[in-house]
Parts: sequence; structure tokens; C-alpha cells
Amino acid sequence: MAKNFTESEDKKRMVVLLVVVAMTFMATLDSSIVNVALPVLSSKLDISLSSVEWVVASYSIVICSTLLFFGRLGDIIGKSKVFQTGTIIFTVASMLCGISNSFTSLIIYRFIQGVGASAYMANNHGIITELFPRESRGKALGILVTAVAIGNMLGPSVGGFILSIFNWSAIFFINIPIGIIVFLLGIKFLPENKKNPEKMDKTGALLQFLGTTLFFGSLITAQQVGLSNPYILTSILLSFIFIVLFLVLEKKQAQPLLDLEIFKNMQFSLNLVCALTSFVCIAASSILIPFYLQNTLKLSPIQAGMFMMLSPLILAVCSPIFGGISDKIESEKIILVGLFTMSVGFFLMSRLSQHSIIIFFAMFISTIAVGQALFQPANNALIMSTCPKSKLGVVGSINSLVRNLGQIIGITISTTLLYSFMSYKAGYRVYDYVSNNDEIFVYGMRNVYLILVVICLLGAILTACRIFKQKK
Repeated sequence: MAKNFTESEDKKRMVVLLVVVAMTFMATLDSSIVNVALPVLSSKLDISLSSVEWVVASYSIVICSTLLFFGRLGDIIGKSKVFQTGTIIFTVASMLCGISNSFTSLIIYRFIQGVGASAYMANNHGIITELFPRESRGKALGILVTAVAIGNMLGPSVGGFILSIFNWSAIFFINIPIGIIVFLLGIKFLPENKKNPEKMDKTGALLQFLGTTLFFGSLITAQQVGLSNPYILTSILLSFIFIVLFLVLEKKQAQPLLDLEIFKNMQFSLNLVCALTSFVCIAASSILIPFYLQNTLKLSPIQAGMFMMLSPLILAVCSPIFGGISDKIESEKIILVGLFTMSVGFFLMSRLSQHSIIIFFAMFISTIAVGQALFQPANNALIMSTCPKSKLGVVGSINSLVRNLGQIIGITISTTLLYSFMSYKAGYRVYDYVSNNDEIFVYGMRNVYLILVVICLLGAILTACRIFKQKK
């Protein structure tokens, strides 16, 4: 009887993992489809590169602004309920994005889509960590990374295929059937969570939302109007005031939105820093690649999509394998090797030019992907294993927040540095791809990748210091 019960529990775990993985897959599929469509959107909507960036940035900003709220809400009313609500919002917003008829309405619906994505992203790690025992948790989280990889893998090729046949709006409709299926499966299989009598820190949630939204929104807008603009400076100042007030409030709250005590665990904090550096670098790279392939190497959207599948394919194959290995040996060593491998890949990417053979791009991007596959499952498992079960929701949301912060910081840093280097090379202010002068973009791209090498090596050095300290 005990054996049957165990087998039944294992089957339930796998179905729940499938539900969580499917929703994560849908979000990453949407994101990667949008990335490959950016050059097309820029052309079709007659907007600059710096403006089309808002299609990606609006989605990421609202996720960063609301993740802590939804993670805490998951701990109070139940992770499954919040996860399901996020599924509904994301699916409906995807339909609205598809039927939008202007750039402004598209950005508004992308904000709503980000709210839905935030609700389930804040709770997917917590649901998995709660259900899976420590000895199989790394593998389960590795499968979650694989879902992200497969979504990213299929997104460029599916997006390229759709864009070659249909209008750009069709790229959002693919989310709808997946969202409906995931919601129906969730009703039947997601576990029931007991309600927590604790209260929501609404003031903290509002301050964090305002501070994050104003800060990143100001930085992106500054790329067009300049950082010295009085409105931009005022917004940045206000964002710092809101964030400082938020941190002061959290220290005084009996039931805070963000329990600052968990950051006293140095292993947890250092793993978060390593995660941040890696996601900053990956996001910064991902915003450059579509323009390099389509504008510089003159590939069609479907051809670019095929090459952009390479990195997620490697992630999909390798992440569960490396995740399983991290369950058996020291995760810190796997993390160190992963970050160093990514650094080598970014350096190789900095050697590309407008005359490079595409096979070199494939080799270099594959190196980065192997590093990702080594790093992500091991680091996620370490982060989620350093907290009590009562805090899984908020820690899962912090983990997701760091990932999305890394993405929006990476996008902002990448484009800001790119425009600066391009302007220096051109001799005048540049905030778009300069037609018939690929050398200007390549100069900017190569310098951005060199900076990414330094950022990624920072994470590797922190990990090496931690390993040395543990041995000592």
C-alpha cells in the first residue's frame, strides 16, 4: 500500500510540474517571439529602435514591480490560486495584444500581460519546491529551466514563420490555446494551499511598485530625451525616495512584503547576486542578437529565428542533466564553471564583425548556452533550499524578481551603452540602427559584449571566493 501511495504521489508531482512548466513555457515562448519580431515591429509601426524597446521593457518593468506582491499574496491566500489567476490574465492580455491596432494600445496590453506573468512567475518555484523533496528538487528545477529553453527555442522559429506569412499581431495569438489548457489542468491538479492569517503589506507593495516603475521607465525614456532632462531627473529622484521609504517601512513592519532578515543568509544573498549578473548579461545579449542577424548579416526573420533556436536547444537538452548532477555534487563548483563558460562565450561574441561567417556566431552562442545550462539549475536549487517552507512564496518571488530585474537592467544597460558607443563611432547622436553603415552597430555591439564579460566574471569571482572560504 505504501508503495502505491508513493507512486500516486510521484504521478501527482509530475502532473503539477507539467502544469507549472507549461505556463512557464508559454511566457517564454511569448517573450522570444516578441524579441525576434522587434526589427519587424520597428519597420511596420514606423518607430525607432529605442521606441520599440518598450514592447519588451513594458512587460519586464511591470513584472519587476509586482513580483513581491504576488509572491507574498501566494503565501497568504495560496500559491495555486495566484498562479491560476495569473494564467487567466496573461491569456486574455495575449488576445488583446493580438487585436491591438496601435503602438500605444500594444504597450498598454503588454503591461496587463506582465501582471499575469508576474502572478504565476512569483509562485512557480515555490510550488515545485513545496512538492519535491530535496534529493530531486534540482532535477525538477532543471526541467523548469528546460521549459524556458524550449519556449525560447521555438519562439524565434515560430515567430519568424508567422511573420513571414501573417501580420505581426498574430504572434500573440499562439498563447491563447496553451493558456486555456494550462488553466483547465490547474483546476484539477494544482494542490490546495491553506490560507495564512497574516496580512498583506499594501503600503509596501505600492511603494515598491512606484519606485521600480519610475526608475526603469525613466532610464529607458532617457535614451531618447537625455538623462539631463528635468522630468527624467525628477522621476529618478522620486523613484529613489519611494525605494528608500519602502526599505525603511519593511524594517518596521511586523508582516513585511519583503522580509529583509532572509538576506542575512550570505549563501542566499550571494547566489542572488550571481543570478542577477547572469541574467543581466543574457538579456543584454538577447536584445542585440536579432538586429545583428537581421540588419547586419541580412538574414530573413525565419533564418534568424532558426539560428536563435540553437541556444535554447542546448539549454533544453543540458539543463536537466546538469540539474541532476548538481543534486549529487557541490552546486557551487557547477555554478563557477557555468559563469566562467558564459564569460568566455561573451568574449567570443565581442570578436564578431559584419563580415563574420554565421558558423562562428553559432559556435560562440553555443558556448554561452552551455554555461547557462550549467549555472541556472544549480543556482536555483541553492536559492530555494535556503529558506523555510513558510517563506517559499516570497523567496520564489525574489528569485523571479532577480531574474526579471536582470532582464530589464540588461536591456537598459545594453541599449544605453550601444547608443553611446554608436554615437561615438558615428560622430553624432544615434538611437536607432544606421542604415547602410553596419560598422557603426558592430562597433557598439562589440564593446557592449566586452562589458558583459566583466559583469559575468564578477559573479564567477564571488562564487570562487565563497568556495575558497568554505574550504578554508
